[in-house]
Amino acid sequence: MMAAILAGGLGKRLRPYTEEVPKPLINVAGKTILEWQIEWLKEYGCFEFVLLVGYRKEKIIEYVGSGLRLGVKVTYVVEDEPLGTGGALRNAMHVLSKNEYFLVLNGDVITDINPAKLIDKLFGEEFVGVIAAVPLPSPYGILEISNGVVKGFREKPKLMDYWINAGIYALKPSIFDYLPERGDIETMTFPDLAGKGLLGAVKYSEVFWKSVDTHKDLEDVARELAKRSRSSM
Repeated sequence: MMAAILAGGLGKRLRPYTEEVPKPLINVAGKTILEWQIEWLKEYGCFEFVLLVGYRKEKIIEYVGSGLRLGVKVTYVVEDEPLGTGGALRNAMHVLSKNEYFLVLNGDVITDINPAKLIDKLFGEEFVGVIAAVPLPSPYGILEISNGVVKGFREKPKLMDYWINAGIYALKPSIFDYLPERGDIETMTFPDLAGKGLLGAVKYSEVFWKSVDTHKDLEDVARELAKRSRSSM
């Protein structure tokens, strides 16, 4: 299994952390985001990675190297200028298109979902791609009210009627027929595939999933990971 990690973004909302290092190298609860991702995917038999790098690429290459230290094989594809997520993937076509399928994930996601479910869905029907979907997390606590009386509180629950793109995909090489040379896969490619019935989704409800996009996200994820680590001891 091969996974491509989109690791070329500027990470503007995480400055000043990202002034010196790219977002995937930010430390969260004792490990970089990239290390969390690699360790997670190794548990599901993924030992080949393609890092799509751009901003501060030399930092990632220096830190990860060949991948030997992390027990994996790593290839780099460099984005000389910002191409968007779709353009970055297209830029790696010469590496990724040799595979029957491959995983793609955003470089700011920490999760424990089972990616095998995406692959099963990808080949179970005539899909070009399959998206991992997770429940929308409420940014606020919820009041439980009955007849004007507060009965209880739920602190930032998952809104199970609404599903969001988890930033993790299983794709076939035919995806390259739909990718732009410049632009985002989420806004340009996926709507096109959805309109043609070529895009599947797998819902993951009882999983750990966090996207590190802001300073608050960073604090929340670090706290949650530390809590999970203590509970597993």
